[in-house]
Amino acid sequence: MRVIAGTAGGINLLTPKTDLRPTMDMVRGAIFSSLGDFVFGARVLDLFAGTGSLGIEALSRGAVSATLVESDRKACAIIEQNLTRTKLRARVIQLDVFQFLRSRAGQAEADLIFADPPYSKTPGSRNFADDLVRSPELHTTLMPEGLFVLETARGWKLAETALWRCLRQKQYGATEIFVLQPARLQVAPIASN
Repeated sequence: MRVIAGTAGGINLLTPKTDLRPTMDMVRGAIFSSLGDFVFGARVLDLFAGTGSLGIEALSRGAVSATLVESDRKACAIIEQNLTRTKLRARVIQLDVFQFLRSRAGQAEADLIFADPPYSKTPGSRNFADDLVRSPELHTTLMPEGLFVLETARGWKLAETALWRCLRQKQYGATEIFVLQPARLQVAPIASN
């Protein structure tokens, strides 16, 4: 796994020896290609950050700041090492994502939010993607014109919600990417690749 483009383009990233599922280079490249210039100057929040690859890619491509939230201690240590390798700076917070969001509710401070939560593996297990799209705290952490990029298992269905409108949905193998925006803002959808 490596940084695809920008100031840290080509630098390999470390991956912890855990059950984390980092976003594949191809998928990450497609996400950032679809975002285009939106990343430049953005304040980024990377939830369930894992290796930090999404936040680091955003910084490499010109994001002005990034906060990476991950609950796993070993993963946070890997994120710090990846930031050192890439010579990029970000705030790394070891905390449960939903606890973090509750602490930031109403403080619209992110232009771009990435979330790559654990996939629901068995029927009845917690579905973090569902919890995120229903979270009013997540909604109020994003600027009104901001974008929320959610990575899910293929076949996940976006529940009806008054909080978000889907600008783009794309499948990449076993992965599905949703680009969402707060529902109160009406703009043209992002073009497909």
